[in-house]
Amino acid sequence: MAGSDDDSAAGSFRREVPVPMAVYKVVMVFSMLIAILLVVAGLAVVDAATDRGTAEVDEVDPVGALAGVGLVLTGAVVYVFSTRFRAEEMENDKDDADQLSGNG
Repeated sequence: MAGSDDDSAAGSFRREVPVPMAVYKVVMVFSMLIAILLVVAGLAVVDAATDRGTAEVDEVDPVGALAGVGLVLTGAVVYVFSTRFRAEEMENDKDDADQLSGNG
């Protein structure tokens, strides 16, 4: 019984959204593009706020540095959100009834 409780709890953390292949491709392409742009922009803002890492502590722009870190974190959230989608045509071999559930 304890194993079934663990399985249901683990399943609630990982919710996959099955979508058609065309939607999956669009979501993956644009979410990756947006995530990459946000991370690069965030690093550029942090770089400018810290004067390429050479500024003294009292010369650092804290608002700019926090904004840059926020952009990087937003890029990470966009990427993580995009990983929830999967194409309906893609199947996981572990989900097949004739496959063993263990890896070893």
